Amino acid sequence: MILQNLARSRANVCPEMAIKLTRSQKWRLGITMFGGKILGLFIVLLAMGFLPAMLGTPAHAQSTYTAHETSMINSINTVWTLVAAFLVFGMQPGFVLLEAGFARRRETVNILMECIFDTCLCGLLFWAFGYAFMFSHGNGFIGYHWFFLAGAPDTYETTGVPVIAHWIFQFAFADTCSTVTSGAMIGRTGFRGDILYSIGVTGFIYPIIGHWAWGPDGFLALMGSSGNFLPALGQGFRDFAGSTVVHTIGGMVSLAGAIVLGPRLGRIFRRDGGGPMPPHNLTIAAVGGFILWFGWYGFNPGSTLSALDAQGIGRVATNTTLAACAGGMSAMMIALWTGPTKGKFDLGFTTNGFLAGLVAITCPCYWVDPLGAICLGAVAGVVVVFGVHLLEYFRVDDPIGAVPVHGFAGIWGTWSLGLFAAGKYGATGATGADNSSPVAGLFYGGGTSVLKAQIIGSTTITIATFVVAFIMMWAIRQLPHPWNLRVEGKGEVGPGGLDAWEHGTDAYPDTDDLQIPSAPEKGLKPAPQYSA
Repeated sequence: MILQNLARSRANVCPEMAIKLTRSQKWRLGITMFGGKILGLFIVLLAMGFLPAMLGTPAHAQSTYTAHETSMINSINTVWTLVAAFLVFGMQPGFVLLEAGFARRRETVNILMECIFDTCLCGLLFWAFGYAFMFSHGNGFIGYHWFFLAGAPDTYETTGVPVIAHWIFQFAFADTCSTVTSGAMIGRTGFRGDILYSIGVTGFIYPIIGHWAWGPDGFLALMGSSGNFLPALGQGFRDFAGSTVVHTIGGMVSLAGAIVLGPRLGRIFRRDGGGPMPPHNLTIAAVGGFILWFGWYGFNPGSTLSALDAQGIGRVATNTTLAACAGGMSAMMIALWTGPTKGKFDLGFTTNGFLAGLVAITCPCYWVDPLGAICLGAVAGVVVVFGVHLLEYFRVDDPIGAVPVHGFAGIWGTWSLGLFAAGKYGATGATGADNSSPVAGLFYGGGTSVLKAQIIGSTTITIATFVVAFIMMWAIRQLPHPWNLRVEGKGEVGPGGLDAWEHGTDAYPDTDDLQIPSAPEKGLKPAPQYSA
């Protein structure tokens, strides 16, 4: 029957190809197809039997590995880490589109240029000394080895991942933080001032404060252990993928910058009878949000640094998805009741809602179950809406909602681990998960110890970041133009805005009036004119 259908389909596609098979030919063809399927099935069964033993899955765990097996495990984990790094780097177009869409047309080129510049600067500084400050050994506050990656070991700690691959992954994280910092400062920051504060954030604030939580000997990472900070607490600070280290740091730098800069000229707040300046292109803002969501599948699952922790990767990806969905839904509903467009479904709040859910789940994504992810993501959507209202009340001009999305939701997500940790999952590792010491939150019978550690760590980093960033922004604000943090007034409100003043161009040049000269001496004719 199969052969008849095959011959019939060939005849229908191309009559010339219709072939009549003899009985023996049919038998040979059938035996060949059947044999191929049996061979393929045998190969699959063989792989199912031997690969788990070779890769060390929970069902075939091994305490020791041969040099060949270890090399293969490290290679697989390195590929996974690099793929995740590329996904995280792919968030940069998302940030560009999101920020540009929520901003005004007159500052679009400035946003594009600022994000591109931050990426280039971040790569060089993180290679020179940022990675050394953050991930090398030193003391509880700063690392002081491996500058310019010189003298670094072949692999990073016990991960088995080469340091050079770990650098690529962490560079993408540092780039994310540096991009977040500009969100609340859009529309009035001079580009030269942006250069100065970007050096401070990428080269010093992010890596040094990040070392406290992610460094091999950071005082928050070792908190609660004997001989270290607060040994009686019995818990270290946990931030699996960066709700605090990446997003809260970025959000607090944004808040400091927005306060020091003051609002954009012409910005009238709701309590004064006005409201937020409307975004110029919600289409690209929403697309940018979705690109960021996609990149988060490298941000969170990739932080395992282990392709062999299959359960952990799947759980993290699922939790990331559910938290984003819950955040978008709750923000949409809260904005429907409390937003500036009451009774309307607000696209801006909904987009920032699912981003807040993504930010919040970034810290606890490995340790919570799907129900916990939904709950904490839903709360993040509420946090971002009321966070926007709070900034509006205090007359802080944040054009894209960077502070509520990354700062406030990052703080909530970090604290939420102490509430929603499921008590079933411990730590990821190069050869799989180690669940011998699971993390349990308050709602899962774990008491308040994890919650206390999370609050201490989050509060320490939040306050330290804001204070240092505020001092840095204030100092740059005192410099003479053109190095002042804030652009001159005529550069902000003049024709073409920041795009014309700082970059001499427009993101959307009006081409309707451009005249293309004809060249009759070459036989060219003017293009025909069409009426609308």
